[in-house]
Amino acid sequence: MLKNEKAVVVFSGGQDSTTCLFWALEQFREVEAVTFDYGQRHSLEIECAKGIADELGVKLTVLDMSLLGQLTQNALTRSDIPITHEEGELPSTFVEGRNHLFLSFAAVLAKGVGARHLVTGVCETDFSGYPDCRDAFVKSLNVTLNLAMDFDFVIHTPLMWIDKAQTWQLADELGAFDFVRELTLTCYNGIIGDGCGDCPACKLRRAGMDSYLQTRGTGGSVKEEF
Repeated sequence: MLKNEKAVVVFSGGQDSTTCLFWALEQFREVEAVTFDYGQRHSLEIECAKGIADELGVKLTVLDMSLLGQLTQNALTRSDIPITHEEGELPSTFVEGRNHLFLSFAAVLAKGVGARHLVTGVCETDFSGYPDCRDAFVKSLNVTLNLAMDFDFVIHTPLMWIDKAQTWQLADELGAFDFVRELTLTCYNGIIGDGCGDCPACKLRRAGMDSYLQTRGTGGSVKEEF
């Protein structure tokens, strides 16, 4: 059914969104991607996204969201704010309103190109407590977008209920394991591939990969969301 449909993927060039891009290419007839320039500390993220989209033959739109970086105080838009995560508090990398705005602008783009499907890599399993990665938020926004724009959007979250090990498994099942490992940018210090190994994003990514590789080939399954 979805093979006759068009989708827009919210895309950063990281592990999760790249896995979702490969997933979307399997599911939909036509796929576009949208990347946001919100003043993130590593502009290499945008170049990485462009390179991946070009490699996969996917049309990529880059939207200027620099105002978001001016409105928030966080470690992803301010190099003078350290990357920290104190127990019981949100990490300093949390960008207020980011997924809300990204999905809303992606919906405007999607309606303009005739796509009713939006794909995002948010996850409630390894989400560091980010409130805008929760399933309840996504479902709520889906209803709001449909009402606000009088259009039947469907927001897909293929990673919502799986952990990083299962995300690596999904990439492997899609034939993209090496591609994701070598060409994506997850590292908070701006190092493509396996990253710096020390920041929280790299540690989570590496722990998931190591866990998956220990069980690779044992026939485990990944729950897919449609």
